Formats: sequence, C-alpha cells, structure tokens
Amino acid sequence: MNYHIALSRPFDLDSLEKEASDDRRPRHVLWTLQQRLSARVHQPNLHAATLQDRLLSKLIGQPEHWALARQMVSNLTDDDVVFCVGEDIGFPVALLVAWKRLNTKVVVSVMAPDRLRVRSVLKLFNLQQNIPVFFVNTKLKAKSLCDWLSLPSDRVRVLPEQTDVRFFKPGESTSQGEVPVIASGGMEQRDYRTLAQATKNMDVDVRISAVSPNASTSTRVSFPETVPDNMKIDHYEWQALRQLYRDASVVVVSLLPNDYSAGLTTLIEAMACRRPVIISRTPGLAEELIDQGLVVGVPPLDNDALRLAITTLLNDQDYAEKLAQRGYDAVMASFTSENHVQYLANHIRQLDIKAVAVPVA
Repeated sequence: MNYHIALSRPFDLDSLEKEASDDRRPRHVLWTLQQRLSARVHQPNLHAATLQDRLLSKLIGQPEHWALARQMVSNLTDDDVVFCVGEDIGFPVALLVAWKRLNTKVVVSVMAPDRLRVRSVLKLFNLQQNIPVFFVNTKLKAKSLCDWLSLPSDRVRVLPEQTDVRFFKPGESTSQGEVPVIASGGMEQRDYRTLAQATKNMDVDVRISAVSPNASTSTRVSFPETVPDNMKIDHYEWQALRQLYRDASVVVVSLLPNDYSAGLTTLIEAMACRRPVIISRTPGLAEELIDQGLVVGVPPLDNDALRLAITTLLNDQDYAEKLAQRGYDAVMASFTSENHVQYLANHIRQLDIKAVAVPVA
C-alpha cells in the first residue's frame, strides 16, 4: 500500500522537526506519522485554485482544498490510502475519489461532526459509503457521528489526546516566589473574564498565553473589559510557554460552555509538566479526567467556584502535589505523542484492501 497525508494548511514539517530536535518546540505528530508510514505529504497551494474549485468550496472547505484534492486524485490508484487531517480537505478528497469511481481508501479526521455544513455534506453525498474510517478526538463526537450516519462503532475511532513529553516535561521554576503564579493559555472557547473576576482581589500573578494555532475570526473568547493589575495577557513562544507551566502554582483552563472539547491541549501540556490543573467542566475528556480525580473541575462561568478551587490548591500544597503527580502519571500512560501516532498508524494500516462500498453515483 502507498500512504498519503493530506494537510488542511501548508507548513514545513521538516523545519518543525529540526526546531524540535533543538528543543525549541514540541515535535509534530504528523512528521512522526509520515516517517512511520513512509507517507507522502500533500499541502494546499493557496494560488492553485480554479473557478471550479471556488464553486465547489461552497459545499465545504476552501478553494485550495479542492485544488489539492483535484491534483491528488489525478494520481491516486486502488493501492493508495489517504489520511486527511480534517474534514475541510478530507471531504473534497473523498468526493472526488467517489466521482472518479476509484477504490482509493480515504480516512478522515473530523474536528466538528455536529456542524450543520459537515452533517449536510455527509448526508447529501452519503460519504460514509466512501470513508471506511473516521477519526474524532472525543467519545461524544464518536457517538454523534455513529448516530447520525448509523455506523458501527468500529467505523469511528477516538484518537487519544497527546503532547510531546520530550518537550513538555517537569522542570525547575524560575519564579521568585513572592506571589503564586496562576497560568492559563489558549483562545478557543476561553473565558478569561471569569478568571479575572475570580482572582481580581487575590495576591496572585495571573499570566495568560493568549494564542492558539486554530484561532480564527469566529473563535469565541471572553476577555475582561478591564484587565486587572494582577493579570498579564501576552504571547508566549514555545520555550516560554513551557517555562510558564513550570513556574505556575496552578494552571487554570477557564472555558465558556461548549461541547467542542476546547482546552485539551493546554490541559495535557500542563499535566505533562506536572502542574495541578483546574478546568471548567465540559462534556468529553475534561469531564472524564475531572471524575477520575486527575484535575479539579468547576462549573463554567462560576467565578466563586473557581476562586475556591484556586485557593484550595494554593493553601494545600500536599493535595496540589498529589494531584499534579496523578495527572502526570496519566499523561505518561495514555497521552504521549508516541501513543497517539502508534494508534493512528495501526488503524490506517489495518484498512482492508477491498473498497468499503460502491462509490457515489
């Protein structure tokens, strides 16, 4: 079999790996997957789209995704397997493969199966007939996709969350220790207004890394109208972000109500650095980790509950250290990038060489 990886946006995996080898950033799982599968990586070209691509992008994705799908499909055969990192590129590839009546196996990681456009395209074109395996990142999304498409559970796989534990790992704090550091990060579905209200009269140093690789103009985030004197919002590069976690007495992932599984990257990174974490209770992995006693959960939008949780951890160092250790042990057991890549590679390789179903007419 010949393996391919189709990206949603262009970036240089080799350069990222070089930076990771110099300890300037975490490793990228797609570089590791590429090596594991000896796969060819395909990236969208922002300038390659035609009028037809722009018209098709009204269905899903961007014009450059359809341009990439068109270029790929012209060279694919029945001996090819394509892993698509998102529905924005995956659905165009699957549709063009179907329209050309190829038996190429296309597997897709679906980020938002409950979005109307995603559901509409899946149903309209009966895409489950042409995608043998879907990947999602939560059990809730898996159930939603299985229910919507009437699929057996083995057709929708839940990818384990991951972080690079060679990069995000425990280390010495550089904090002077005058006041405790409360760290937070990310942009998607973040509620920094509630965090500000919870800590505004506390003798703490709140530091926020307000950056996200997936943020867009539609990203929901709540900032305080006036940033308190004890709160600083900044952009942290990778090494500085790691040090922020290490300096933190507590890491807080304050979220708006959502079922998008936001905040998991920050959560796992902080746990990998062996820091005690507080997170807003939302459906999915966060809720599971709260119930397992690996992190502290608080209701969304509840600044009193958040203040109490922060105060409890600051005042009970023994509890905080044990919580941090349990979280760290869970990451090392289940949430490493090696585990993530192995799971993904195994399921891609297990695809039957036969087509799953008849292509869409």
